Amino acid sequence: MTLHPIPPGTRDVLPEERRELRRLEAALLDVFAARGYGEVATPTIEYDEVLAGERAVRSPYRFFDESGELLALRSDMTVPIARLVAARFGAVEPPHRLCYVASAYRAVRPQRGQMREFAQAGVELIGTPGDEGTVEVIEVLEAALAAAGLDRAVIGLGDADLYRQLLTEFGLEGEARDAVLGRLAAHDLVGLEMALSSQEGIDGDAVATCVALSQLRGGREVLEEARGLGGEAVERATARLQQTYDELDRRGAAERVQIDLGLLRDIGYYSGAILEVYDPAVGYVLGGGGRYDGLMKRFGLDLSAAGFALHLERVHLAQLEEESPRGRGS
Repeated sequence: MTLHPIPPGTRDVLPEERRELRRLEAALLDVFAARGYGEVATPTIEYDEVLAGERAVRSPYRFFDESGELLALRSDMTVPIARLVAARFGAVEPPHRLCYVASAYRAVRPQRGQMREFAQAGVELIGTPGDEGTVEVIEVLEAALAAAGLDRAVIGLGDADLYRQLLTEFGLEGEARDAVLGRLAAHDLVGLEMALSSQEGIDGDAVATCVALSQLRGGREVLEEARGLGGEAVERATARLQQTYDELDRRGAAERVQIDLGLLRDIGYYSGAILEVYDPAVGYVLGGGGRYDGLMKRFGLDLSAAGFALHLERVHLAQLEEESPRGRGS
């Protein structure tokens, strides 16, 4: 019998696992619906110009159709849903609460076990500004993690603008700044120090400040530690985080949340609050999200927005680890 391989970064799913994933999807959709989020679907393929806008993740999978139009597989659901809202809800009074379960596609390094095709479940809250929107999204995320049985999962809360503005204070712009941001997003401290030290005009104090900030995570106390490092960018970011965290605490929703000043998402459209989800039973990020207040302007609507996405296969693996004796004892 001839065996035909599948592309690296993809996989077959057998009946028992598919049943388990269906149950997980249903549990998450029930949570979203109970919070007023309506399920939508968008095409797997979009025009490349829609997906390739400023600060979006450009799809690595692009091709021409029969008319010569350049198409692409979506890299996430945030951009397609932003397009959908502008096209179909432009005359509808916001906020718009939408949710989805869908596949997305990314370039990968298969030797690291990354998936180029993966399923996501998430929400987008469009038209609710500031802390009100951020806190609502975190509350929905907490309910989703509870429904999945991930009692020990932690939500990291950071600020997307902190390092962009801090590096600008240091005099870094353009490709030099992007290179440093890439090291931060990868949590590569050795590479971060090297990238900063190699830049003309960046002294040892600036390098030490950036490295020290990236190591700060915990409760309110880390905000005071950060302020002690000085700088206007740090002051602005910690003030924003303080306000969000205080509102979460007031609403009884801060228990799972850890302030993480080393957090930096690798998707460029985020602004302000950003999120990542971790579980001690596994060694990888289960999902993430944050605010993307400027993205809707690309599609003709000036609306604030926030959301999150969970990687379903990773959440499923975390469930299995949580249920195992090893997972419970770790």
